[in-house]
Amino acid sequence: MVGTKDYYKILGVDRNASDEEIKRAYRRLARKYHPDLNPGNKEAEERFKEINEAYSVLGDPEKRKQYDRGETFNFEGFDFSRPDFSDIFDFGFGDIFSDFFARRPSPARGSDIITKTEITLEEAYTGVTKPVTITRHINCTRCGGRGAESTETCQTCKGSGTLNSSRGFFTFKQTCPSCKGTGEKVSRICAQCRGTGKVSITETINVKIPAGVEDGQRVKVRGMGEAGEFGGPSGDLYIEVSVKPHPLFRREGKDLFVEVPVTIPEVVFGGRIEVPTPDGIALMNLPAGTHSGQKFKLKGKGMPGAHGGHGDLYAVVKIVLPDRLTPEAEALIRKLGAFYSENPRQKLGIKR
Repeated sequence: MVGTKDYYKILGVDRNASDEEIKRAYRRLARKYHPDLNPGNKEAEERFKEINEAYSVLGDPEKRKQYDRGETFNFEGFDFSRPDFSDIFDFGFGDIFSDFFARRPSPARGSDIITKTEITLEEAYTGVTKPVTITRHINCTRCGGRGAESTETCQTCKGSGTLNSSRGFFTFKQTCPSCKGTGEKVSRICAQCRGTGKVSITETINVKIPAGVEDGQRVKVRGMGEAGEFGGPSGDLYIEVSVKPHPLFRREGKDLFVEVPVTIPEVVFGGRIEVPTPDGIALMNLPAGTHSGQKFKLKGKGMPGAHGGHGDLYAVVKIVLPDRLTPEAEALIRKLGAFYSENPRQKLGIKR
């Protein structure tokens, strides 16, 4: 290949970039497009060749000066897909691929557990402490989560947890398959956990459900999930709360709605009526001439909010008639119809 390409553009740097900036750009691109990290990707392989060709010039101060003066370079015969040019220039690949070297297992957080509990609307209004039974895994108390009562140094990796392998210029590290990167082999399995490092327990804990909790909301208990790996922290426990439907109240967020039956005299003449609330009975003034379905707000009588305050309660008026009418009552109701000055259904386009 003849060096007529824009090597600065290939590395994504300015022509005035410092040697360190060129090196950093090269390392970033080499990590991204290296064939071992993109198996079977021909586009990445070609990109990797271009990157190495560009750095072979710009990474060498003398060659860079020659390139800036317009001189060209002939790289025919060199395979930039698997560079092995330590006798020509130094790529510093030991630093470039250090991020991909195998390491001993790192501590890992345990999985979360999700369970459910059911409460009443009254319990959601006041808050409640509920017993919740869960089954989870904890670190074995006998072996401390190691799975072994005794261990010995792994002879495959000599305790390092990794094995080295070479491919051309590169030296790669991989996790030791014998010890899974721990550097140790089990000489005697723990009799309590049978080598798993974990034991299953079932326990009942008391969980505080806050006031105002809504249906489907989750309450978190930290550290009560599955045990972590290699000394990592335990996961969390999530309790999904289901609020039972209430026979009287319908809930919308923090607001409550309740249907209040009233008689014809009460809506005609008005008066004080009783309205049920989560706190007990409240008195409300019903205006004369109230219509069926009309809503009245009782401020602050709804559900508590998660951040303080209460919603409102809406009393929805429902006019009811007696189940049975005496002849005298029927006669009075028929006379009442004569007092309507207009057909109430005229607004619906009905004339009769």
